[in-house]
Amino acid sequence: MRVEPNWIDYNGHLNMAYYNVVFDRAVDELWEALGIGPEYRSSKQCSLFSAECHVRYLREITPGASLQVSVLLVGADQKRLHSFRQLSHASEGWLSATSENMSLHVDMKTKKVSSFPPDIYARIQDLFEQHSHIERPDGLGRQISMQSLGGTR
Repeated sequence: MRVEPNWIDYNGHLNMAYYNVVFDRAVDELWEALGIGPEYRSSKQCSLFSAECHVRYLREITPGASLQVSVLLVGADQKRLHSFRQLSHASEGWLSATSENMSLHVDMKTKKVSSFPPDIYARIQDLFEQHSHIERPDGLGRQISMQSLGGTR
């Protein structure tokens, strides 16, 4: 992907909202490869909803930059997918941001969390097994907190 001009904010870098756009577009490719993309939603009346998201902004992305996103499936069960996404500058390779996410499988008729069909869950388990051999990235499971800089509060 490339940074689109209207994604740049008044500080001259990629606006924080568009990091989520980039991450979302990338993970949609994975969901489609697993068989849980737009066609799945139409045919099975089920989809994935984001339940939680934690983005870390590590280095500025500027206008015209080319982007690359990797997605690691770090957890999966019958109803949830835990993913960790990394946004890098495509040509220079440095890490710009990460996004850790919990996605829920939802029955669109009832709007309730439901189990994946067995064939889809088997694909998810296969991918999870493949990804379980990949080194866990820095920042996975990180919480927001303020560390004391010394002095008084």
